[in-house]
Amino acid sequence: MLFSKRLREAADASWQASFTHPFITGIADGSLPLDRFKHYMMNDAYYLACYAQVQALGAAKAPDLHTSSRMAVHVQGTYGAELSMHEKFSGMLGITDEERAAFQPAPTAYAYTSHLLRAAYTGHFGDIMAAILPCYWLYYEIGERLQGATPEEPIYREWIAAYGGDWFRDLVQEQVDRLDRIAEGVTEADRTRMERQFLISSQYEYQFWDMGYRKEAWPV
Repeated sequence: MLFSKRLREAADASWQASFTHPFITGIADGSLPLDRFKHYMMNDAYYLACYAQVQALGAAKAPDLHTSSRMAVHVQGTYGAELSMHEKFSGMLGITDEERAAFQPAPTAYAYTSHLLRAAYTGHFGDIMAAILPCYWLYYEIGERLQGATPEEPIYREWIAAYGGDWFRDLVQEQVDRLDRIAEGVTEADRTRMERQFLISSQYEYQFWDMGYRKEAWPV
């Protein structure tokens, strides 16, 4: 069994929970209140800035120049595609400069990015790939599942379209294949640790939807 298939099967319960979370189903049918999506988007912008840093650390720890260059391309993609979409959505949602300046990440966003940064700084390249892959892969599967959904809210239609295209599928498959190649050359102890990184990130992906849906904030 390919290592990626082993990880995908191990994470299936949390992924299925993501597919059916009211945040996702609310995007599909347009019933998700925009204030909850706004909370998600502001935290996602924070998350993506950290995610790009972790991708860059992957480029630094990559085993060869070609892989370093490809990871750098992924950093550019996070900045160019993802954050430009956030800029557009921020305007549509009416997010002000004052709101951005006062923003503090919700507990889940802070914890998830801390997990990624810990994997990047304390682990090897395989740890980084295992930790960041659920974000790529789960979003693609959600985008595929939601293709054909036609919510009235234009932001939700654009969000769905962004993650179901061929360009995104190709990026995901590239990283899945890269993880499988790494897994072939490391020890079983490494693979066990990489699996744990993947599963933790998968759990945080579910919690991220829940964070947006509940408009999670610090308790005190």
